[in-house]
Amino acid sequence: MKGKLDPSVRQALVEEGKNLKEGLIALEEDLVQLTDKLQLEAQSIPNTTHPDVPVGGEESSVLRKEVGSQRSFNFAIKDHLQLGKELDLFDFDAAAEVSGSKFYYLKNEAVLLEMALVNWAISEVSKKGFTPLITPEIVRSSVVEKCGFQPRAKNTQVYSIEDSDQCLIGTAEIPVGGIHMDSILAESALPLKYVAYSHCFRTEAGAAGAATRGLYRVHQFSKVEMFIFCRPEESGKWHEELITIEEDLYASLGLHFKTLDMATGDLGAPAYRKFDIEAWMPGLERYGEISSASNCTDYQSRRLGIRYRPSPSEPPSTSTKKGKGAASGPTQFVHTLNATAVAVPRLIVCILENFQQGDGSIVVPEPLRPYMGGLELLSPKFK
Repeated sequence: MKGKLDPSVRQALVEEGKNLKEGLIALEEDLVQLTDKLQLEAQSIPNTTHPDVPVGGEESSVLRKEVGSQRSFNFAIKDHLQLGKELDLFDFDAAAEVSGSKFYYLKNEAVLLEMALVNWAISEVSKKGFTPLITPEIVRSSVVEKCGFQPRAKNTQVYSIEDSDQCLIGTAEIPVGGIHMDSILAESALPLKYVAYSHCFRTEAGAAGAATRGLYRVHQFSKVEMFIFCRPEESGKWHEELITIEEDLYASLGLHFKTLDMATGDLGAPAYRKFDIEAWMPGLERYGEISSASNCTDYQSRRLGIRYRPSPSEPPSTSTKKGKGAASGPTQFVHTLNATAVAVPRLIVCILENFQQGDGSIVVPEPLRPYMGGLELLSPKFK
């Protein structure tokens, strides 16, 4: 017959078991925290860069192309703030009272101008085979992170919603990038090309000074964004296509601008290569960025779980969610690209400052007139 444990020994073993269980629970909690921290650190690692990308800061960026020339004025020019006041187009003071600094009301013809820019851009880009989208403007924080942005980082540009796992989008790139999350796409459906309209929200942490005044740098604005999912070997070609579309859009408006191949120090974490377009803004007396086009290769698709299955004989269905009947066979990650068609406030700055007349009026660029009821001229209401 087996001997019985002494009650005191038994109690000591029971206590030791409880302590071990509690210790294991604490270790598991520590492991979860460390795993989350490691994941966050890993997500901050940037993409590799194209061999032709110049190394250095913004000053090392290389000029690719210049279109048009600076307009000569035979009168004293005004910046968009003064023009907007005389034309009764903006109200920054009321917006500051209602929402805070770097917000604005658009009024009168400025509203028509925003709508015209959006509709014109979507119409023109759709002709290139892009599918129009209007996206959600609140997304999960995890999707923001998978797209290469850091909502929890110091000086983040992302607005997070308190006591939730959601953020306001800073660009339609994020919800469009997530539209095929955890999907296996048909190769025959590629490339998938979208043109998306959304409002964008940015904290603009650290932004200050005269160069950011007025509409140039704001917390909320409208934007039309292009986005492409494609095969890896084609992303370089589509990157060139995107920058060409941008250049054609701005040239048709009559803007003077330059296209830059941006240096490593000016690339965001997802970008393998990025082209920026900077337009001349005579009232601000400098060039200002109005758009960019980025090739993110598989940086975002790996995090978002977006693959395609090479299968020449496959019918052109768009996608299959994981675990829902996907055919057998090897899969590869798609490449993703994004580019700005229209960032509305900065194009309003360009239009007002470049096309102002001596009498204070503004000539409406010809491509926008059909979207503004044929309006050709914005005339001053105040002197």
